[in-house]
Amino acid sequence: MSHKAWMKTVPTENCDVLMTFPDTTDDHTLLWLLNHIRLGIPELIVQVRHHKHTRVYAFFVTATYESLLRGADEIGLRKPVKAEFGGGMRSFSCEEDYIYENIENEFYFFTSQERQNIIRYWLENLRAKQGESLHNIHFLEGQPIIPELAARGVIQQVFPLHEQRILKRLMKSWVQAVCESQPLDEICDYFGVKIAMYFAWLGFYTSAMVYPAVFGSILYTFTDSDQTSQDICCVVFAIFNVIWATFFLEEWKRRGAEFAYKWGTLDTPAESIEEPRPQFRGIKRISPVTSAEEFYYPPWKRLLFQCLVSLPVCLACLSFVFLLMLGCFQLQEFVLSIQELPRIIRFLPKIVLAIIITACDEVYKKIAYWLNDMGAW
Repeated sequence: MSHKAWMKTVPTENCDVLMTFPDTTDDHTLLWLLNHIRLGIPELIVQVRHHKHTRVYAFFVTATYESLLRGADEIGLRKPVKAEFGGGMRSFSCEEDYIYENIENEFYFFTSQERQNIIRYWLENLRAKQGESLHNIHFLEGQPIIPELAARGVIQQVFPLHEQRILKRLMKSWVQAVCESQPLDEICDYFGVKIAMYFAWLGFYTSAMVYPAVFGSILYTFTDSDQTSQDICCVVFAIFNVIWATFFLEEWKRRGAEFAYKWGTLDTPAESIEEPRPQFRGIKRISPVTSAEEFYYPPWKRLLFQCLVSLPVCLACLSFVFLLMLGCFQLQEFVLSIQELPRIIRFLPKIVLAIIITACDEVYKKIAYWLNDMGAW
């Protein structure tokens, strides 16, 4: 199902996060989850829509401005402070909301990425009560409901929606712009700090590559054709690259720290203990640390699976690819030894090898997912 089909169903302003379900989902499942979301997260506004082309139901999720403010306080979202109150970045607090920039304007205070992060935080922290179940899915007390249903296939996907207005502006100032600096602040506001930091590094790296490119071109132009001159130039270019790499790393440390301070992530506290993956299975027990019910899988069973299953399967896959590659090479030599064959037939072993590698890639990906899920049980 195309995300664009859902994007055109309703205006983006009426929806921040979209949750879709398989076309086989029954009404009981939809009503059960809708009831849990409305009771467990009263801050959210959920609209149930049906896509007529795909015959799939979806939840369009958003929240009011006042609810988002409380959510920003709850997750400690860092926002810029007005200059008269000291400036800089500070974790948002509802009690002192007047000190933050653009707090009076509900359309500009939160970026779309911040709104979606708050809603995603609420959805992922919707917890099950003791003894709750949906069909054959039995939840532990305090277990996150949304990730578990997504892992079981009850929820097809949960994703944020784009804002076409901002995308068009970024298209002009970023994608279609020539010889202009990247709008990193706008990228950070829309896509988040991680994406903005990546493109900041990519732009810095691309610019830094100009120096070895120019120096190498000059060196190549004035190098004689004799072996001694070429060896000397290689040594000189290697020394230049060592010096360049050192300056590059040190300069990026400074530049990265500036971006981190500017975007409010320089002193971000370490993330708390994450929830176990929804695919994690095991025996139920009482945690000796939190005294709460949890799934527990003995480490010796995981080690046994790795030694008796994961390792042999990986070695078998590697051996199969290696033998397959040798076979194609032998076939290539055999084909080339026959002069009477048409020229196009000589490329046949390479074509066969490319097709087999593509097929193996898909098969090995499924095997890797299976081993990863089984290794966490």
